[in-house]
Amino acid sequence: MNAPVSQLKKSALVERAMLRLHSQIPAEQMPTTIPEIAGTETANRILRKLARRLDLSIGEQLALALCYAVQVDPYAARLVAQLQAPIGGAQPFAGLVATLFADQGLDLPAIISGRAVAAGLISIGDANAPMPERPLDMPLHVVAAMGGQLQCPGGMQQPDASSFALPASLQKMIAQMAGEVTQSLKQARSKIFTLRCQDDRDGKAIAAKIAAHAKLQLVQILPDQEGADSGWLHAADALCLIMASAGPGENREISPPRGYSGPVIVVAGNDGSYNSPVPIAEWKIATPDRDDREKLWKDAGLKAAASKVAARRYRHGAARIAELSAAIENKPADQQLKQLGNALLSGSSPLDKLARRSHIPVARDDIILPDELDRAIERLRLRIAQRNLLAETLGPTLQARYRPGVRALFTGDSGTGKTLAAHWLSGQAGLPLYRVDLSALTSKWIGETEKNLSSLLDLAEHADVMLFFDEADSLFGARTDVGDSHDRFANAQTNFLLQRIEEFDGVALLATNSRDRFDPAFVRRLDAILDFPLPDAAARCKIWQTHLGDRHDLSDMQLNRLATEVDLAGGHVRNIVLAAASMAMSEGRAVGAGDLKIAAAEEYMKLGRAPPPMSAC
Repeated sequence: MNAPVSQLKKSALVERAMLRLHSQIPAEQMPTTIPEIAGTETANRILRKLARRLDLSIGEQLALALCYAVQVDPYAARLVAQLQAPIGGAQPFAGLVATLFADQGLDLPAIISGRAVAAGLISIGDANAPMPERPLDMPLHVVAAMGGQLQCPGGMQQPDASSFALPASLQKMIAQMAGEVTQSLKQARSKIFTLRCQDDRDGKAIAAKIAAHAKLQLVQILPDQEGADSGWLHAADALCLIMASAGPGENREISPPRGYSGPVIVVAGNDGSYNSPVPIAEWKIATPDRDDREKLWKDAGLKAAASKVAARRYRHGAARIAELSAAIENKPADQQLKQLGNALLSGSSPLDKLARRSHIPVARDDIILPDELDRAIERLRLRIAQRNLLAETLGPTLQARYRPGVRALFTGDSGTGKTLAAHWLSGQAGLPLYRVDLSALTSKWIGETEKNLSSLLDLAEHADVMLFFDEADSLFGARTDVGDSHDRFANAQTNFLLQRIEEFDGVALLATNSRDRFDPAFVRRLDAILDFPLPDAAARCKIWQTHLGDRHDLSDMQLNRLATEVDLAGGHVRNIVLAAASMAMSEGRAVGAGDLKIAAAEEYMKLGRAPPPMSAC
């Protein structure tokens, strides 16, 4: 040893270790409690916490202190290198550590199988060297944690900080969650806390609030990463976060990181179930109520009057409100709602993968309907507009079971105005209309159709849009008698679809050519059934007029006779007028009776029917 003992003052631990190695102090004077390492109270506090939570032996505590000291104290590193001469190296060898702290029960087997190594606080290097000459290293993320800094190891990351406010009504729940998380840590018992919510962003923001309330650091565990850094999680005062949504009928296994005895928050969707070898507690995060939504819109920049309207009209969560607020930033008060509506109708959405956004401005006069159906459409419009307020004035039984979803069935032959009515309702409600592509939903694989529909409805609820299912009977058809396994699976699928559409909190419009194809149990779940009949002669005359406009040379008498003789619905009239207009435009003239006669005959041929005489043409 080149340096005199009297000069070894910068690292008390290394000094004592060297003195013990040279037998210059008796064994009973070696430290039996956690030493003051590198002169920092933060490191001492964290080392004491690790000893308590991981039940580390005195020998392991001393080994940890030595490994940390050589990482942060250059003088300590040089002293260890001197101790290990002539082999050299500033990282303490396992043999050196076992020799230094043998009186504390530490030997090579105790180091290899100890909790410090298992928890990832110490790693053993150089697999080709004999065990006594293998260096003990403290990973850099553990060194950072011992100094009070957060540096995530591989397989973990710090989630992006959310910059939006959460509903005030969640504060009490967050405080309760934080208390349970803290209790789990104090008891050193693993526990899974699942947050059931529609939007992952809301779940992350709530988890961050829980962590802040519990004075912990939120750390996300990346998919398929079990990790062996349980010691780092404790050293960093980390709260684990796992993003793990499950599909309907799916059962997912969730486990805390290997060797970790503490709380884990799982952000989950509304479907599926979870198993774990440790206890599971579940919290359901509901869509903010009207008062909360109004305050969130105000916080996002809407004026008071506009906030009231937005809260009443739309059912958005905190993250979605914050996302849409960019569209109204710095806009005058009288333009905010219009800009908000435009933002809802534009932009991309995950929903685009499962449905097709359809925006066709439709005026009320564009739809020619019988008087009774016209009144029914108006009642449906009011029901959609009032869906977020309807339960507030009703009795406790309805309030307890009320869901703001609206489900309506449009029945009638093709071309009778079902799609036009859906577009008009969408415009009146201020909700984007998505036409559901049933081919993208259905699958030959058992369970896939249910997963696709559940994802569609979850995304639609989150975005607060209006769904339009054309030919919906192919998806929500009647159940059959069970004759084989195919019937049983088909009925099980129908049962799930019926239940899921009943729980849907958005607006769903379904269209079919035949009401009889629907399961009777599904009909009971509908809020409105609207029958679109074939138009009579008077209605057909209006349809011809609205489609032809002014650029035609037919007299009023010809139009009346045309409406009487051509007994087709509005969709077919549209096809006839377009074909006739094409012929007239090619010759540079207005639409004439002859054009309409030729186009009408072709339309009847498409339907497999003989055309009428059409004396008007």
